[in-house]
Formats: sequence, structure tokens, C-alpha cells
Amino acid sequence: MICHWRALLDLLPPWLREPVDAGGQDKQVREIRLRLGQMPQLRTAGGEWYPSCRRLEREDLHYIVNVASRYSAYAATSVAEGYLTAPGGHRIGLCGSAVLHQGTVTGLKDLRSVCIRVARDFPGLAAGLERQLGTGSVLLIGPPGSGKTTLLRDLIRQVSQGLGQQVCVVDQRGELFPATSAGYQFSTGDRTDVLTGAGKREGFEMVLRAMGPDWIAVDEITALEDCQAMEVCGYCGVRILATAHAGGLQELNGRPVYRRLLETGLFTTAVCLRKDQTFTVERLGCA
Repeated sequence: MICHWRALLDLLPPWLREPVDAGGQDKQVREIRLRLGQMPQLRTAGGEWYPSCRRLEREDLHYIVNVASRYSAYAATSVAEGYLTAPGGHRIGLCGSAVLHQGTVTGLKDLRSVCIRVARDFPGLAAGLERQLGTGSVLLIGPPGSGKTTLLRDLIRQVSQGLGQQVCVVDQRGELFPATSAGYQFSTGDRTDVLTGAGKREGFEMVLRAMGPDWIAVDEITALEDCQAMEVCGYCGVRILATAHAGGLQELNGRPVYRRLLETGLFTTAVCLRKDQTFTVERLGCA
């Protein structure tokens, strides 16, 4: 298991680092929830843990955002969407008062809550799964917290290494393969190319034209335009690796966006994850 724990601690106000470090990594902390006026809350696989320290002040929340964003233009856009991806791949969710301009959210003010999702990498987690993917595209589905992103990251490596195929990753948030000036912080595989910053639709078009992939991988399909972009790639002979939020195939079919996706026949295999982070492989349609 790989976790950039030092990078996580560096996000926190100095007074909070030692209390979190005292037991956080050993307790397998998955989330750090920080709410204005409340005690820090650390969520683990087994429950919740409250380090012994003071309550959060507004300056503490602003500190985290400033350190994570480094005031970059892209980060400002990301903040408007309610999240930041920090060094180490740690994802920071934000809540406060939305700033609207002509009906569009352009920023956040009066920040009141921060949720840091701790990124961990498990090389070998998907070993052997690449040989069960069938002949079409593959959808990884599961409820929140079931490990979809973690499994997808290693499955990308297995397809790249084990199958020897070219994979392009459209990683809008830089969450699958976070990078610094020194390179990627998690191994990508020898035949993997990663595009960050671009939205899914634009990203699909860019890598399809420029990189000649066998596969395109993307995390969290949520919109109809995402599905339409994947259809275009499918018509061009490119296979898709994607994740979607759903408790199972029945729930997936009950959502209009995903139902349309399944009706195209593009996806022939589903990897269904459970809350305990185990999974099963199921065939879709007549695959």
C-alpha cells in the first residue's frame, strides 16, 4: 500500500498535524472532516476517531485551501465545482456559500466545511482481473467508499502491463495519477498516457485524435455528454474503462443516464464492488 502521508499532513494547519499523525496512519484513516466551530473528525473503516485538539476556526479552513490550490487558475475553477486535488492525490471537498454569476457557480465563499479523502494506492489489487474483461468496454460500479477509483487505477496498470495495450487516462482532477514536477506519484504502467485538466468530453476527443489508444479510462461518469463522448470512441474501436456510482446493476439500470449507456451495447462487462471493497465480474447483455 502506498499513501503519501507526509503530503497529507502538509495540507493541515501546523497545530493539527501532530494530533492527526499520532494515530491517523495506523488507524487507516479514509477521511478527515473539518467543520467550522467543531472538533476534527477522522473516519476509518471501523468508525470515527476524534483527535485531542481544539475546534476548527475559519482561518484553518482557508489555510488548507490556500496550501492545496497554490492560487492557480485551474484550482480556482476546481474550487467553483466544490473540490480540489492536492499533492499526493488527496481529494478535498468543500462546502460553503456558492457564488453565482448568470446562474452559474463561479466560486465559493464563507467556507464552512472541508472533507479530505485520503488517497491510497494498492499495486496488484486488480492482478488477474485484466484477463476477465471480455471483448468490449468495462464499467466499474459500486456505492461511495467501495474503492472504485483505487481499483480502476490498478486495473489501468494491469491492462497496460499485463495485456500490453495502450491506455489513455482522462484524469480531469488529477486524482487517479497525481503528478508533481518530478513525475507521477503513483505508477501508471509503461503504456499509459494521462491527460489532466480537461473535461471528460473534451478529453476524450483530444486523446482519441492524438494518442491512438486501445483503451480510454475515466473516473466517475455522471452526465449524458460523458456517455455520448464514450459512444463516439466505441464507434472508433476504442474500449472504455469507466466507473459509475450504483449499488448494483439493478440500481444502475434505474438511472436514465446509465440506462442509455447500457442500451448502446458498448459495455459488455461490469465489475461490481461492495462496501467491503470485494467485487464480482458480471457480463452485460449478450456479451
